[in-house]
Amino acid sequence: MRVMQFDRYGGPEVLVAADVARPEPGAGAVRIRAEAISVGYAQTQMRRDVFPAPMWRPVFPVVLGGDVVGRVTAVGDGVTGVRIGDRVGAFTLHGAYAEEVVVDATTLVPVPEALDAAEAAVLPGTGLIAGGVLRTALLRKGDTVLVHAAAGGIGHLAVQLAKAAGAGLVVATAGSASKRDFARSLGADVAVDYTRTDWADEVRSATGGRGVDVVLESIGGDVVEQGLDLLAPGGRLVFFGSSAAELAVPTVPLMKLIGLRYVTGFALSAWRGSRPDEYRDVLDDLTSRLLDGRLRSTVHARLSLTAAAEAHELVESRAHPGRVVLVPGLD
Repeated sequence: MRVMQFDRYGGPEVLVAADVARPEPGAGAVRIRAEAISVGYAQTQMRRDVFPAPMWRPVFPVVLGGDVVGRVTAVGDGVTGVRIGDRVGAFTLHGAYAEEVVVDATTLVPVPEALDAAEAAVLPGTGLIAGGVLRTALLRKGDTVLVHAAAGGIGHLAVQLAKAAGAGLVVATAGSASKRDFARSLGADVAVDYTRTDWADEVRSATGGRGVDVVLESIGGDVVEQGLDLLAPGGRLVFFGSSAAELAVPTVPLMKLIGLRYVTGFALSAWRGSRPDEYRDVLDDLTSRLLDGRLRSTVHARLSLTAAAEAHELVESRAHPGRVVLVPGLD
């Protein structure tokens, strides 16, 4: 079986093809033959050893994780509710860059036959994060929502879901004119260049000086404190990534919260385990929206599994809207 792996940290070139034994699922696990594997910015951080999450514990050689869509080819002991041949999706921290992937059966999501595999790869992880952070933010109809990295894999979904949930004003940030245009095409009312030193002033101006009710924060660094300063009384900031600051995870000065501001964090695994009903509700909503076209899952590039290094270069360039997906068997 072909995998893409690395045995040292470094640039995209450390990702190399290898032939390994076909994995067998243990108790509580299933094996999936992959149709599509998403490549996110977090995986490029893992490859460079700057991923800030404590659950990342790699052992060389590393086969990176991600969102996977495919068909079940084997079922481990104790697994119920899924059979060989079922079309499913899963998110895993390890082992996704492969022709076949073993995953925890409890993380599986059903994938309808009508959906394109690359577009459906948002279901097990990326889309659930977008929907989950909005639920965690307690979004109310009429709220003003600030979505960072709004043209990215998670952000471009969050923009659409925020509008669908009744947000009164969606302010998107993105680092290029084309990405800002893309965010507007998805429903963003205002698009701001967060690389400018006065980006926060632009957001404040767009809200008439009031500020925002919700900040979806995945950038890190100084952007976090600037986002806190933008919160109106009762506003909520949800932190779920640190793409710019990387290992320098920001801290929150408590005095910033005195103006009745709230900060919380989000992780998919914690949310799935602690709020299963909410998790299933968001999954059902995502699936329905993908099926009837109310949610646009943008795939910028479909590359072969062995082009994983090229996929990482593309993701790190931050030049593309939407997502980059590996398709085993494409070459």
